[in-house]
Amino acid sequence: MNHPRTATAAVLLTTALLLTAACGTKSPAPAAPAPPTQSAAAGHAGRSAPQPQPQLLTEIPSLGAKTRNRIPATARQVVVVTGESAHSNRSSVTLYVRDATGGWSADAGPWQAHNALRGWTEDHHAGDLHSPTGVYTLTDAGGRKSNPGTRLPYDRGPAFVAPGTGFHGESLAGSFDYVVAINYNRKPGTTPLDWTRPMGASRGGGVWFHVEHGGPTHGCVSLAEPRMKELLRWLDPSKQPVVVMGDAAALSS
Repeated sequence: MNHPRTATAAVLLTTALLLTAACGTKSPAPAAPAPPTQSAAAGHAGRSAPQPQPQLLTEIPSLGAKTRNRIPATARQVVVVTGESAHSNRSSVTLYVRDATGGWSADAGPWQAHNALRGWTEDHHAGDLHSPTGVYTLTDAGGRKSNPGTRLPYDRGPAFVAPGTGFHGESLAGSFDYVVAINYNRKPGTTPLDWTRPMGASRGGGVWFHVEHGGPTHGCVSLAEPRMKELLRWLDPSKQPVVVMGDAAALSS
C-alpha cells in the first residue's frame, strides 16, 4: 500500500505532465510583452506622436471640370447644392472654404434640403417649377426676423411673408423668416425683394435660400431654420461666396 504522501506526489507529477502536453511545449510560454507607453511609441528623446493633419482637397469632390471652371478664382466660400437627380425635389447642401494655397475643405454639411417640385434645369423660365442649375454669387440677405448675425447686407421687414400652402398642403408661414438671395436673374447689391430682372421677366427670378416648410419649392432651395441661421452666419462677403447648384449628374460634368 502506498504511503499517502507518495501517492499525492505522484498525482501532482501526473497533472504537471498533462498540462505540459496540452500546451504543446516543454517550457512555460513567455509572458506577453506589455503595451508600449506613450513615450516609447513616440520614439526617443520624448518626442510626441505625430498628429493627423486635416485633409485639404485640391478640388471640391463631385464637381466636374466644366462646373469647376465656372467658379470665380476670387471665391473662397462655395455652397454646393446637389440634387438627388434631375427630376428630384430633394437635395443636399455642403459648405466649402478655400485656403491661401487654393486647396478646399468641407466646413459644414451635408444638410438635407428641398429644391423645386420638378427638379433642375439649365434653361430656367418663370413658372416651370424647376430650380436653375448653375454657379451664382451670394451678396444679399433678409427676412421677417432680425439679423441672426450675418455679415451680408440684411433687409428686415414685414414684406418677407409667404402666404398660402405648399404642394403638399403644408403651411408656408415662416418660410421667409430668413432668406439669402441667389443671384440668378437679379441685380446684386439690392434687397432680395428687388424684382429687377436683367434677363427679362420670362426667365424667372426670386430664387432664394429660405426656411424649410416641409415640401418642394417653386424654384428656391429650402433648409431647416437652424441651418439657415448657420448659413447666414457663415457667409462672408469678403470671401466672395457663390453657390454651385444642380443635380448630381449635371454638376459632375
